[in-house]
Amino acid sequence: MNLTPPEPTGFAAFLETAKPLIPIPAMLVVLPVVWLFFRDTWRELDEDAHRHRAEILARGKADLRPFVALVIAALVLTMQEYYGGRIFFDKSVRPLLLANEMEHPGRWGLVHFDELWGYGWWAGTRIFGYVLPFGLWKIFFPKDSLLDLGLRVKGFFGHAWIYGLFLAVVLPAMLVVSRSPDFGGYYPFYKASSRSWGDFLIWEAMYFAQFLALEMFFRGWWLGVLRKSFGSGAIFAMAVPYCMIHYGKPYLEACGAIIAGIALGSLSMKTKSIYQGFLVHITVAALMDWLSLSHRMALPTRMWPLFP
Repeated sequence: MNLTPPEPTGFAAFLETAKPLIPIPAMLVVLPVVWLFFRDTWRELDEDAHRHRAEILARGKADLRPFVALVIAALVLTMQEYYGGRIFFDKSVRPLLLANEMEHPGRWGLVHFDELWGYGWWAGTRIFGYVLPFGLWKIFFPKDSLLDLGLRVKGFFGHAWIYGLFLAVVLPAMLVVSRSPDFGGYYPFYKASSRSWGDFLIWEAMYFAQFLALEMFFRGWWLGVLRKSFGSGAIFAMAVPYCMIHYGKPYLEACGAIIAGIALGSLSMKTKSIYQGFLVHITVAALMDWLSLSHRMALPTRMWPLFP
């Protein structure tokens, strides 16, 4: 039996050939539109930052916000990379779970849900790491309100139309790239999602929770604490590590994260809230998982998996 995967043909073959160059014309088209849409927001941020830094310099003091914020951010992202992945889970966490399962066997153990437990560790460490800076920041800058770091819900419905606008732009592009072999084989992360709707929904719940924490960190905390120091530059600085956390994912998605980081960061600063960006994020993520399974004819057919 020949197990070699078939070579892509048609539009899929074109995508594979042109893939390294596709992001360049896309950015030349999309980023000027982002600038037109958010240029007033960027200018307001720069003006506020100019006044803030002028006041600090007039008092003869140093602005410690970038020093504290970027050290915290670098430490959080580094710890997640080294201790929040599958390698650390298999080496240090899985043996503990396995020992407990030997004493207390159950249906939800590693025997049936090994991969899901691993992703539970991944999601849990992401959520903890992304939320931790809020508490640390309150220690260093107790006068700052945490609600001002993108967590306010006031005005959410007044800006809901932007959510629809973003989806109108993103969804057609997503439908195109979802045909790429990279996406079909990469999503969902949790490969047993096709086993049952229970597997799929538990995975999506964990996935969505880490997306909320991710938006809190990058578009809430990062921008909220650095906007006074960097102005609109805080958005572009944030887009760099945001792109880098996508390394290992399909190439077009990692490149798309550059645009998404700038656009979602600008949206957060315009609305003073992370929630529109969060809704965009989870809508796209859920559809990518759905489309990937659908293209492979692998959508679940039962509510819960059948175990012997």
